[in-house]
Amino acid sequence: MQAGKRVARFMSRRKKLILGIVIFLIVIFTALLVLLPRLLDVDRYRPRVTALIQQQMGRSAEIGHLALSILPRLSIRVDGFALRNPAGFPAGYFVQTKRIYAEISAGELLEHRIVIRSLELEAPEISLIANSKGNWNTDPPPSSAADPAPDPPGEKPLFTLGVISALKMSHGQLSVANLLPTGQIGPAFVVAGGVKSELRQVDLNALLARESGAVPPRQQEWPTNIAFAAESTAAPAAEGTLELDTLHVLNIAVTELKSKLRLFPKQVLLDGWELTCYGGRGSGNVSFVFNGPNPSYNTQARLSGVNMANLLDAFPDTRGKITGTLDATVDLDGEIAHSPDPLAGIGGAGHLTVLNGRIPALKWDQNLLQLVRLAKMGPVSGDPSAFSSIAVDFSISNDRINTSKVNIIGNGVDADASGSLGLAGKGSLDYQGVARITTNQNALTTLLGGISGATLAKGKMILHFNVAGTLQNPQFTLKPGGAGGTKDAAGVGKSTKP
Repeated sequence: MQAGKRVARFMSRRKKLILGIVIFLIVIFTALLVLLPRLLDVDRYRPRVTALIQQQMGRSAEIGHLALSILPRLSIRVDGFALRNPAGFPAGYFVQTKRIYAEISAGELLEHRIVIRSLELEAPEISLIANSKGNWNTDPPPSSAADPAPDPPGEKPLFTLGVISALKMSHGQLSVANLLPTGQIGPAFVVAGGVKSELRQVDLNALLARESGAVPPRQQEWPTNIAFAAESTAAPAAEGTLELDTLHVLNIAVTELKSKLRLFPKQVLLDGWELTCYGGRGSGNVSFVFNGPNPSYNTQARLSGVNMANLLDAFPDTRGKITGTLDATVDLDGEIAHSPDPLAGIGGAGHLTVLNGRIPALKWDQNLLQLVRLAKMGPVSGDPSAFSSIAVDFSISNDRINTSKVNIIGNGVDADASGSLGLAGKGSLDYQGVARITTNQNALTTLLGGISGATLAKGKMILHFNVAGTLQNPQFTLKPGGAGGTKDAAGVGKSTKP
């Protein structure tokens, strides 16, 4: 009995000892968490770090506060970080961010050096601006002005920019714009919200280099899984993923964009992007090159199920002009000019199909429709502006959309046409084509054909027409006697007789 009591007292004292040790360790660990950041007051380095950033970046830098964080990993928290635009650009900020977490090396910190292993940016706002000389507000100053003062003999630099193993960004905002000849910032041609990105092996020195070196040449044939094939020996300065909640490219709005991302000096590649827009989906590849007076772009895109009316609502001159569902494959390229219309120099080619819609402004010729109904041929009822499909092969050059072939299957009227649409001004129209209406040949249809200038062949009344005017005021006219013809994409006349 006595032995059992002694064992119980021993076990009780042992439990209390273990509990005391655990409590002691917790207290010590908590004290370290509280006291270590205060003992290692990194905010005292803030003026020096700010000066070094300003010296290397060649622009004014702002840091609100520096603090050391122990958990979940050793890092420096930077509150209120901002970089202003360099000289030669309007007043404002190139980048502002609410908070940055910079994971650092503990061993280097004890040596009074800040070596960054990874960066995490919270809610950054990035504004990219290019001037007419091709310089960007991201560019550093000439190397002679950017070289930091030499460190004292035997001392290592406090802080340097270099390769960072990982960079994360969340809840970001991005805008891209040109400087106009007046010196004012032009309309932003790219605006992105909800930017999220994860990059690996980020070489800041390469990304911020003034000269980009060789830029891979444009390719007409795209690889299946990348937007732009860089030289085989060229390694990206960073690569990873990009996600956007919203994206506006001029008036076009898309959502939920996801893509692989590669960054080269003066070049951005989005490989295999996917997005949703106006009730449909899109995918493709795109590249941007910033190595010249005007930024240039090259994109391959595939669209399906896009609501045509909602898409055209984004442009005042085309609002309400056509409805239906759009499927398209396009290849576009061009330079973003320093003008209020930054995509004026767009070029490219593609094919599109619009299904089950209407062209409210194009009701054919009212006298023709009355004759058709009187002869009981073609669309005796229904909307003459309705169609089941429109198929278009097009190219874009010299500020015009040139269509080598337009095929319309309408409500009792089928048509083939070709011509062009002006991108500048009010959008001038210059189309010629032939319409076919199913009918039976008899005395009345022969008479109507003679009155309207149509011909009869193989059970169809064939009429030649022109579409002129503008997008706001299209003008449909018949050609008397079927004379004339359509024009191909180069403007060369060709016969439209069947």
